[in-house]
Amino acid sequence: MSIDFLPPLQPVNVDALASAAASQTAPAMQAPGGPNFGQLVSQGLQSVNQQLQASQVDLQRLASGDAENLHHVMLKLEESRLSFQLMLQVRNRLLESYQEIMRMQV
Repeated sequence: MSIDFLPPLQPVNVDALASAAASQTAPAMQAPGGPNFGQLVSQGLQSVNQQLQASQVDLQRLASGDAENLHHVMLKLEESRLSFQLMLQVRNRLLESYQEIMRMQV
């Protein structure tokens, strides 16, 4: 049995890897004017809330007979439903991550 098809191992320059990783993460950490995580979550929640409120208004118009286009109302309703489900999935993942961190033994 021959293993000639494998390339020889090359030494890894740890300093070069560390500096490359630092250069890739530094711009994300150097965003003093950008939104932080809390602001991003808040903006996402507000966006989902606005979509849900708009779909409620459209449903009320549909129920009262003022809706012009049923197809448009149903599309907006489905979009708001999908946005809400996405928000719930993000919340569940964040909660699971928090619980996982809290279970870690220091």
